[in-house]
Amino acid sequence: MESITSLQNSKVKKWTALHKKKERDNTGLFLIEGEHLIQEALKENIVETIITDEQCPFDFENIVQVSPQIMRKISDNVSAVHLIAVCHKLEKQPDMVSRALLLDGVQDPGNLGTLIRTAVSFSFDVVYVSEDTCDLYNDKAIRSTQGALFHMPVIRANLVDVVKQLQKDGFTIVATSLEESETMSEIPKSEHMGFIFGNEGQGVSKVLQHEANHRLRIEMHGFESLNVAVAGGIVMYQYRGK
Repeated sequence: MESITSLQNSKVKKWTALHKKKERDNTGLFLIEGEHLIQEALKENIVETIITDEQCPFDFENIVQVSPQIMRKISDNVSAVHLIAVCHKLEKQPDMVSRALLLDGVQDPGNLGTLIRTAVSFSFDVVYVSEDTCDLYNDKAIRSTQGALFHMPVIRANLVDVVKQLQKDGFTIVATSLEESETMSEIPKSEHMGFIFGNEGQGVSKVLQHEANHRLRIEMHGFESLNVAVAGGIVMYQYRGK
């Protein structure tokens, strides 16, 4: 087992730099923290290195022992963390798809992570995120997925192109909207469906609303709209896959 004690070690500097999106994009690597997330990542064989300042619970070929000071430098968490893993970004592709989630300009990493976790929970098959949606490998986004990220294809793409391709493949596309919209009881389930949720402030773009087959609203009292992650949970449960 390799041991590192110097804060100036080149590996420590490389790992610390992975908190920056630019470095994650350049290297194709990202960090995760905690035993549960590492356990989930190991299932997908994406872990490159496990870093710890105590006894490691995993049987893994590349474990690096570091000092508590180094762990604090590498960690993005305010509380003490004793396990960090360096992982390769995923390149999962969907197999058979009957339910697709499309996220248009979602900016809060917590919302993004929660929506991915919910999609896995309700048997969705793929998540498409727009080019201006926040970084999937942000620490808060990863933690919010609770490991669901490692078991779901998440693809960054032009959503107009995605919608058109899905429609060619026989999908019914539903965009959330408060204007000229139908309720969930008015939009029947079909075998292949895609659901678009939008930016926290602006909602789904007008272009995507126009491209969709239906516009959907959630009936409620007292407020016009819900947090996007809450709305996503309600709709994905209603139209959950098998």
